[in-house]
Amino acid sequence: MNILEKIIAHKKKEISERRSIYPAKLLERSIYFGSDCVSMKKYLLRKDKSGIIAEFKRRSPSKGVINAHAPVERTSIGYMQAGASALSVLTDTEFFGGKNEDLTVARKFNYCPILRKDFILEEYQVLEARSIGADAVLLLANVLDKKQVKKLAGFARSLGMEVLMEVRDEKELDSVCPEIDMVGVNNRNLEDFKVDVKQSFRLAKKIPKGMVKISESGLDSAKTIHELKAAGFNGFLIGETFMKQGRPERACAEFIQAIERSSK
Repeated sequence: MNILEKIIAHKKKEISERRSIYPAKLLERSIYFGSDCVSMKKYLLRKDKSGIIAEFKRRSPSKGVINAHAPVERTSIGYMQAGASALSVLTDTEFFGGKNEDLTVARKFNYCPILRKDFILEEYQVLEARSIGADAVLLLANVLDKKQVKKLAGFARSLGMEVLMEVRDEKELDSVCPEIDMVGVNNRNLEDFKVDVKQSFRLAKKIPKGMVKISESGLDSAKTIHELKAAGFNGFLIGETFMKQGRPERACAEFIQAIERSSK
């Protein structure tokens, strides 16, 4: 099996275990079910924001440990103070070293859109995302078929959440449906984890008009961000570029400042 197949196989077992410990009825008692979600789509379109979706990620299957010691509270607050438009929090434990509590801590200290970054396969995980304070969920077009995307996206919408659908190629754009709020192009191939930023440029004009466009992975220069904006992208998901530094929030601030300086 490739890395993605291993992740999905493990995730299916994990869902079953978590459902037995935390049944849906228990999740629905969360305080977050009584609060409104913050619109990630609107924040990405705000002119006073950078469009940066700053990610909290401890490790990855391809890079190993990236930053095992950065505190969620300081890092997430710092990201938003730096001018990020939204937060992305990895909650997968086995392969990325994350946990649901990371997102809940980020939620506690920030009023901003928070994306739950995980491998969503079932409605239970969407319910779980809402219960831990997420405003949006990520759906992967290369692990879900068109019917599954529509079903999961519709369920997320029914909970007041927004949906970011991630694609790798033009064929996966066939899964775009009215329930999708944002389309993200992952420049990293999840099967071999190789990165090619040109993938975003190749798909830019093929993403349906009116859809909020996000470029993900391998973004490490202000020049690339400006080029992606010119190509029609509204959001830029960046994790490793920040997290590999001792103080990710400072790296984020410097990156956004570089974008602002180069735009003058």
